[in-house]
Amino acid sequence: MDRRKAIGRIILIGGGGLATYAGYKLWDWNKTPDLAFLDQHKNLIAALAEAIIPTTDSPGAKEAAVADFIIIMVKDCTEIKSQNRFIDGLKELKSYTLSSFNKTYEQCTDQQKEQVLKYFEDMDKQPKGIVGKAEKKFFGEPFFETLKTLTVKGYCTSEAGATKGLSYLYIPGKFVGCMPMQPGQHAWATN
Repeated sequence: MDRRKAIGRIILIGGGGLATYAGYKLWDWNKTPDLAFLDQHKNLIAALAEAIIPTTDSPGAKEAAVADFIIIMVKDCTEIKSQNRFIDGLKELKSYTLSSFNKTYEQCTDQQKEQVLKYFEDMDKQPKGIVGKAEKKFFGEPFFETLKTLTVKGYCTSEAGATKGLSYLYIPGKFVGCMPMQPGQHAWATN
């Protein structure tokens, strides 16, 4: 066989395989999302949110009902690609914890939960610059980034988070641009 023909066929087969895989992933992320999966796994979402914002001297994400907020936002306010990535990420997290620890995420210890979250945070890191922007545009927001963003937004906009987790004044006084915080004071909930 001629060397040029062999190299050409290898390139053709490799390029065809890569194009097939890319087409499958593009179809997979643009398919109709399984939104019922979110309602069925509300406890998992609540446990993930609680691991991000745990209960301390202020209420945690579970007390602030952040799981309900996340489910509503993913269902109603997220584009299809990001919905699919979020649901696929939840499914992958579920299977990862079962294969790694032989138990569900909710049953894991705090150290195991932290290990799972660290794994998914490292896995979802995107390249910086234009490559990262293009990846977000074509493939949607990564699972863990969406989870963290919605957890923080849900907590800070909830009554428990805004009034007990953050400092809040119903009628703020005059605007002071730079003001020292008192020891033990929470961040301000008002702008």
